[in-house]
Amino acid sequence: MTLADKLEQLKNASMEEARAEGNKIIADYQSALKKLLEAHKEDAKKQAALRLKTESMNSKQRTNQTLIKAQLELKRKNSGLQQELKEKIFSETKALLKDFINSEAYFHFLEQKILQTQEFAKKEKVVFYLDPMDEAKLLPLIAATKADISISNRAFGGGIRGLIEEKQILIDNSFDTLMGNEFDHFMFGGGGVGSP
Repeated sequence: MTLADKLEQLKNASMEEARAEGNKIIADYQSALKKLLEAHKEDAKKQAALRLKTESMNSKQRTNQTLIKAQLELKRKNSGLQQELKEKIFSETKALLKDFINSEAYFHFLEQKILQTQEFAKKEKVVFYLDPMDEAKLLPLIAATKADISISNRAFGGGIRGLIEEKQILIDNSFDTLMGNEFDHFMFGGGGVGSP
């Protein structure tokens, strides 16, 4: 073997070794790139899932907030309508009460309340007070009930008040008080089939 042949053989062996080493480096690099790509894909999937979950939660939260706002608005409107209806009902009731005050039945109502209060008080002294607008009924009521009745120094919308002096008990059958109590406690019942 000549020197040229030996050099050629050495050159070929070196080239083959360099190729093998280059192919190994390329294969390792490709393997590392594949691993990096898989890790990147996995990370991208996790980020997409997290973003989807976050957006879904945000969407639900926005939907809930919108629903809550709508419910509050409905409650506010419902409350306003109920208040408006309540005021209308009580306004109409006051008009009916005025008609009642001008009727014969009103005198009998006053007489009945006086008698009921006297029965409740038994033998204790009761002083009754009429609304100033009922001054014309004073003497007929005294005659009918034999009660101690005076005209109040302030108006209370009709009706009568009785004071059991010894026990300091006020029996208030004044229309202002009765209507005020009813107005304060009046509530619309829940609707629905079969509701009273």
